Amino acid sequence: MVRRLDNIGIVVEDLDPVVDFFVALGLELEGRATVEGEWAGRVTGLPGQRVEIAMLRTPDGHGGIELSRFLEPEAVEDHRTAPVNALGYLRAMFAVDDLHATLDRLGPHGVQIVGDGPVEFAPGAWLGYVRGPEGILVGLAQEPG
Repeated sequence: MVRRLDNIGIVVEDLDPVVDFFVALGLELEGRATVEGEWAGRVTGLPGQRVEIAMLRTPDGHGGIELSRFLEPEAVEDHRTAPVNALGYLRAMFAVDDLHATLDRLGPHGVQIVGDGPVEFAPGAWLGYVRGPEGILVGLAQEPG
């Protein structure tokens, strides 16, 4: 039986702007570290890996994002510009208090609104998608009331 979802991992090219984006969204930076060693390569199947990571946590403490920048070996695929219906494509969805205020906070971080922008699909219920730094797709949902 699953106890919880600890985090979602996203591989990035440059940690700093992506960390800044998620902090502006409202996540808290728990820490940064370099992960390497024989054990790490055994876990991922990438012997000799060296990865710089940043761990971020949602304010409620229940969910998080692990950002990884591979120092060795280099990244081999780039899915950042894939359409949202690409197989294996990843997006993270966040519940926010005020979707429009959240977009205002994220604006300085180069956010691009996807589609027609946030849509009110029921009275007071809003949903929108944005692409943050490096094209990371993020969903934002505001519940009514």
